[in-house]
Amino acid sequence: MSEREPMTAMQRVLTALSHQEPDRVPFFLLNALHGARALGLSIRDYFAAAETVVEGQVRMQARYGHDCLFGFFYAPVEVEAWGGEVVFVPDGPPNSGEPPIRKAEEIRALAPPRIDEHPCLTRVLAAIAGMKARVGDTVPIIGVVVSPFSVPVMQMGFEAYLQLLAADRTLFDRLMAVNEAFCVAWADAQLRAGATTICYFDPVSSPTIVPRDLYLETGYPVACRTLKQIKGPTATHFASGRCLSIVDDVALTGTGAVGVSADEDLAELKDTCRGRLTVIGNLNGIAMRRWDAAQAETAVKAAISAAGAGGGFVLSDNHGEIPWQVPETVLDAVAEAVRQWGRYPLAVSS
Repeated sequence: MSEREPMTAMQRVLTALSHQEPDRVPFFLLNALHGARALGLSIRDYFAAAETVVEGQVRMQARYGHDCLFGFFYAPVEVEAWGGEVVFVPDGPPNSGEPPIRKAEEIRALAPPRIDEHPCLTRVLAAIAGMKARVGDTVPIIGVVVSPFSVPVMQMGFEAYLQLLAADRTLFDRLMAVNEAFCVAWADAQLRAGATTICYFDPVSSPTIVPRDLYLETGYPVACRTLKQIKGPTATHFASGRCLSIVDDVALTGTGAVGVSADEDLAELKDTCRGRLTVIGNLNGIAMRRWDAAQAETAVKAAISAAGAGGGFVLSDNHGEIPWQVPETVLDAVAEAVRQWGRYPLAVSS
């Protein structure tokens, strides 16, 4: 295949992940919520059925021409299976409510939920299978897990988890063992359903939240153990958190790509990751809510100029979930700018 022959989304992404230049820069619009608007549904009703999520994802990929389908529903879908509360709002992602772990001592008797017993999880699997049936191997399908090290923020609350991390490593280790077992099972279930890769969301490991020394004691070995067991490729995402100072460590976990923050220099990140990790990012999703078409084009050009050369780059937002408030016209402008400025050989350079 010549470099000028159009590729499928799958071919384009795999080429970039191989640190080679495809026909154009791949881009992911990780718009888990916008399918509800496309179908005229509330966010709650949209996520209530696998079929609506499939239709929303397929319609958006057809409209924007981006290079993935997103199997992600909402972050607390996992703790919903553990018995946690999910709070739906009309104009944003469902969030965690009352956590399932009320006292640290409850961790001693904790057992991972069985995936096939929880409709919130089986709906996700049905949606991934439905996407696979629609696109086959032409478009990557991204499955998502929250890392065993980060999910306790929703399982027991941020403050209680940080207290546990500081004061009781025995219970912490027990919680990690249970969470790792669930995370691997959940990731593998999504891969069996048809996901191409698993995004391992791990914001608590970011130096934005914990210092590197603590990460190396905790989140890093958890990631090494967990990612080694998942039966498919993974990408690690810090959900807007910084990662430059731990890139060398992340590269040793076995992950293949890293989602990067808008708070760090994209060119420096690309240089640091070159040949080891594909960089995914780093359009500012919060700022994107107020962009016009010209601002979208400027941001896309800047990102491609900083990181596009040589492959190993996928343009995306910096958080891993585009806010509900981002207008579809801005996403249209991002897509058009990638098509105009992302063709290899690049017309923009750093």
